[in-house]
Amino acid sequence: MTAYDTAPADSAGGDLEAFAEGSHDQGPNWMKPIEWISAGLLAAMILTIVVNVTSRSVFHHPIIWADEVASITFIWLAMLGAAVAISRNEHLKLTLFLPMIPARFRETVHAAGLLLVALFLLAMLRPAIDYAWEERWITSPALGIPMTYRAAALPTGLVLMALLAVARAVRDCKISVLLGTAAVIALIVTGLWLASPALKTLGNWNLPIFLIGLVALLLAMGVPIALCFGLGTLAYLTFASTAPIFVMIGRMDEGISSLVLLSVPVFVLLGCILDATGMGKAIVEFLASLLGHVKAGMSYVLLGSLFLVSGISGSKVSDMATVAPALFPEMKRRGHKPREMTALLATGAAMADTVPPSIVLIVLGSAAGVSIAGLFTAGFAIAMVLLVVLAVLARWKARHEDMSGVQRLSARNVGRSALVALPALILPFMIRSMVGGGFATATEVSTFAVLYALIIGVVLYGGIPARKFGAMLIETAAMSGAILLILGCASAMAWALTQSGFASQLMQMVSGLPGGWITYMAVTIVIFLVLGCVLEGLPALVLMAPIMFPVARSLGINDIHYSMVVVTAMNIGLMAPPIGIGFYIACKIGDCSPDEVMAAIWPYIAALVIGLILIAAVPYFSTALL
Repeated sequence: MTAYDTAPADSAGGDLEAFAEGSHDQGPNWMKPIEWISAGLLAAMILTIVVNVTSRSVFHHPIIWADEVASITFIWLAMLGAAVAISRNEHLKLTLFLPMIPARFRETVHAAGLLLVALFLLAMLRPAIDYAWEERWITSPALGIPMTYRAAALPTGLVLMALLAVARAVRDCKISVLLGTAAVIALIVTGLWLASPALKTLGNWNLPIFLIGLVALLLAMGVPIALCFGLGTLAYLTFASTAPIFVMIGRMDEGISSLVLLSVPVFVLLGCILDATGMGKAIVEFLASLLGHVKAGMSYVLLGSLFLVSGISGSKVSDMATVAPALFPEMKRRGHKPREMTALLATGAAMADTVPPSIVLIVLGSAAGVSIAGLFTAGFAIAMVLLVVLAVLARWKARHEDMSGVQRLSARNVGRSALVALPALILPFMIRSMVGGGFATATEVSTFAVLYALIIGVVLYGGIPARKFGAMLIETAAMSGAILLILGCASAMAWALTQSGFASQLMQMVSGLPGGWITYMAVTIVIFLVLGCVLEGLPALVLMAPIMFPVARSLGINDIHYSMVVVTAMNIGLMAPPIGIGFYIACKIGDCSPDEVMAAIWPYIAALVIGLILIAAVPYFSTALL
């Protein structure tokens, strides 16, 4: 998972090109100290976890204050990282529709988006300050300090983000446009305030107005996804509900700061280390030496590489960026068409997202209250089902592949490649076995995986320069902040949906449908295919899991089985054109026109859908290894 725009490769001004080229908007100079503070917080959090686990496991003496220090560090990392992401323009957003806006209106739309972001952040500032002030009455058990020190991260991050949004608006837009846009926004807000008594009489009809219609409009305007959720929820609570805004801050805090999510930034850093050290490339080269001589061999290597590399990085974008440059030149030489290679790359990345350590699985476990160890164990089996259906299709498409001149490498060369790749190959199986076997939590395993990767990278793969490692820490802080802000705002929106009574109404409606759990599973697949296209994985999960999972449980569906169906459907939607975010990322990495790939990807999408139907219809695939 990474922070990126969702623009097609040819859209003007999108951040997709910046991602592919490894460059980012560096933001204002006054944010540099904040960037390094964020990097220091990440390093401190990892060090605290490592020291605590070592002390507990080796010396049988746990450090009682370690979890509190990690929790405080984590909330500050999340909020400062979210500010860094705004300064570097790295928040997830949907820019697919922006090129469709007439050129003369684009500056106005851009100004409106930035001003609305600033309005939301400033509106939440007072409740955040009150929330932090109220926390002074709560004292941390081990450190004995007021929890205000922890909660103060929320207003601090909101202030920084608001300042950055305003600064960007002033930098990018004419003053006349800003003033005119601000006046229109003020009129709309005033009108909604005056209409508030009438809106409250509409009851749950306000949900499609604010939590669907307004959020969809903001998404189309290119507002970051996290803040679309935040603005929609704030508007709903302000104009159509009697619930206090203060509660929204508490839900955001809860969504951001769950201890389970501590592993998210650590696995993001692990993906960066994988790229920087070349560990992923070593795995790709080993599989190529082993399978490259058979028909469809390079397609098998691509799928196998995505499967194994995903088990290290936990990131679809990192997986594709590691595998494609190493394999595509040889695949082209053998006659593979760029559009077919890119289509296989995209769908292979969707297949690999259930392979642990998957950030998606970690977030789902946190949002739905499902065992992460169980998700990690089932994820391997589900990925294997999807791997088989894609491999069968790849073999059929390669029936006319020209294998002339392709020679099988000697056992000596294969053994040499295996020896080089072995330290990297150990890592995904180590992660799965330690979490699945209950020896350590996902957070603890992720920290030791980072240390292992750093040591192996230095000793065997050339290491990472200190300057580059510092930049990786900052990049990880920004990506993590962007992810965690989405989780916080989506948690607040999910709470609003639940409090409205929508969840209970949905349960009653589904209970009356014919077909029982089979019908509900079909409805789930359709919902997450659509949400995967529009929202990307994490927002869709955090938003819908608290609503969908209780209904599934009431129908007797196993949590792990349901989780695998949800994640697989969501990943297929993510890679499905014309809206799927991951589809355009794959096109950029594969250096192929989206129009060409769109014509070639449908058989691969169909193969994944067949695999999804098998997974949904046969619970054994998900539960056999539990």
